[in-house]
Amino acid sequence: MSITRDEARKVAHLARIAVPEAELPRLADQLNGILQFMEQLNEVDVDGVEPMTGVTPMRLKRREDVVTAGGMQDKILANAPDAREGFFAVPKVVE
Repeated sequence: MSITRDEARKVAHLARIAVPEAELPRLADQLNGILQFMEQLNEVDVDGVEPMTGVTPMRLKRREDVVTAGGMQDKILANAPDAREGFFAVPKVVE
């Protein structure tokens, strides 16, 4: 796939960047370089490769799923401008 000067102009317009007319051929060349690199990446065989969380092998940190600071409903609702029946009261926004 090759990006033309008109397509480069359209990409610049969609990206909301001002590109002078004289710079459009250079932009088209740069976009073509990016697309060629993407084509190279598509040629890599990744079958059987496990996804990584980072470049160094490590396990994600885990913690027990336990309540650590419960029972503070009254303290939390004390800061609310309007609380009713144990909940924050907010204005209706959907009719």
